[in-house]
Amino acid sequence: MPMTSRERVLCALRHEEPDRVPISDSPWATTIARWHREGLPEDVDPGEYFGYEGAGHGADCSFRFPTETIEETDEYTIAKDPNGATRKNWKHATSTPECIDFTITTRQAWEAHKDRLSYSPDRIDWEDGLKDNKANVEAGKFITYAGAFGYDWTQGVVGSETLLMEMALDPGWIKALMMAEVELLIHCAEEMLAKGFHFDGAFLFDDNGYRNTTLFSPQMYDEIVWPVHKRACDFFNARNLPVILHTCGCVNNFVPGYVKAGFACLQPLEVKAKMDLVQLKRDYGEHLAFMGGIDVRKMAMDDPGPIEAEIRTKITAAKVGGGYLYHSDHSVPDNVSFENYKRVMALVAKYGRYD
Repeated sequence: MPMTSRERVLCALRHEEPDRVPISDSPWATTIARWHREGLPEDVDPGEYFGYEGAGHGADCSFRFPTETIEETDEYTIAKDPNGATRKNWKHATSTPECIDFTITTRQAWEAHKDRLSYSPDRIDWEDGLKDNKANVEAGKFITYAGAFGYDWTQGVVGSETLLMEMALDPGWIKALMMAEVELLIHCAEEMLAKGFHFDGAFLFDDNGYRNTTLFSPQMYDEIVWPVHKRACDFFNARNLPVILHTCGCVNNFVPGYVKAGFACLQPLEVKAKMDLVQLKRDYGEHLAFMGGIDVRKMAMDDPGPIEAEIRTKITAAKVGGGYLYHSDHSVPDNVSFENYKRVMALVAKYGRYD
């Protein structure tokens, strides 16, 4: 009898071999729109169509500043978000927003607004969220508490330039800001667990790298970010909830710290950022599971040879002894056709079997 998604993912995270490699993915909104034009039924999302294994529920861990639309055209919207950041978002393309301005850029501004990160019950969707959670439990999904934290969450509050400067000039302030948010994240998770939500693990987001290397030094990771990671892992691990860390870019230098913090799984393993799934499995497979590492650039090629070699080589090596979950190496862009992606899923099914 086939495993449920929950059983399959937990088995892989325990470094045991399930019936097949679990699958999940993150196509862009523009990719989904393309797939609908090319044959994906209009009323069906990719997760349902392809059988993605997971579902996530989270809470509002923002400063909850008043939001405001400042300018809107046919092409873009400029708006202030709940963390007080002003961003320009393009309407017809999936891309990183342009950051225009921030409310919290100094320790003084943080001190003036830090009470906004206090817990209150209305940070959680108790009605629809609980209904969706119950439906996901009944469907046998692997359900995570999902949220952003650490460096990536903080750069969305203060801006990348300010954050990197202050990590060098006033690390105590930055660590206090990161810790305040992770304590709120934990408080929300604790309340949700106590009042009816079911979770099988946590999926936490903290981009720490870019194409060539980490965004900050290993020393800064150890002194500022690692304690935040450790605090989150300690909370979830104490409740037998394995933690998947999403961190984009080249983070090879931080992997030993991720192991020490207590993460169970690393995702998405960007190929173009020098993240090598097979080598990571060799070096850290005893301690970490891996999710991702399949090059999206090869998915877009009309020649089926490169993507089959990619999937055959990597999944065959990574799945041994469990500890591997399929995902693209970031998210699936809109140059990947529906037919090409169906081919990807067929190849994952073929090489992801445990016979």
